[in-house]
Amino acid sequence: MSAPAPPAGTARPTTLPARWRRSAGTLPGSVLRVVLRAALVAGAALALAAAHDAHDPGVLCPLRLLTGVPCPVCGSTTVFVEAGHGRPGAALLANPVTALAALALVGRPFGPGRRRPLSYAGRNLLVGSALVAAWAWELVRLGPLRF
Repeated sequence: MSAPAPPAGTARPTTLPARWRRSAGTLPGSVLRVVLRAALVAGAALALAAAHDAHDPGVLCPLRLLTGVPCPVCGSTTVFVEAGHGRPGAALLANPVTALAALALVGRPFGPGRRRPLSYAGRNLLVGSALVAAWAWELVRLGPLRF
């Protein structure tokens, strides 16, 4: 059974979409989620920096430990340790791909909610390209291609 029509000459009450009603009077939901993700990542970076100061475990990468060749994600822990110490420049130099990926994921994560989701091939190309760029950076910074 449908709702009765309003009397003639009166306007229908307008309703906001559910996603707008949830955040009415507060920060928009997407901004709040970004702020919460940024706070979570910052808290994790601070905790990691404190743990690293208390006990430096040395080289964590098994490939680099066994062969001396850095892997594509070498320096990722250092990114968060340096960020936790408040040194964004050093964090960026440790592994720029990891630093930029962390910022991108805090700002807008991949997955549902994107206007145009990436195809599997596009996602694989993006991740593969990022890993190749990161590995080239690490080979120059730490490994056999050091100048």
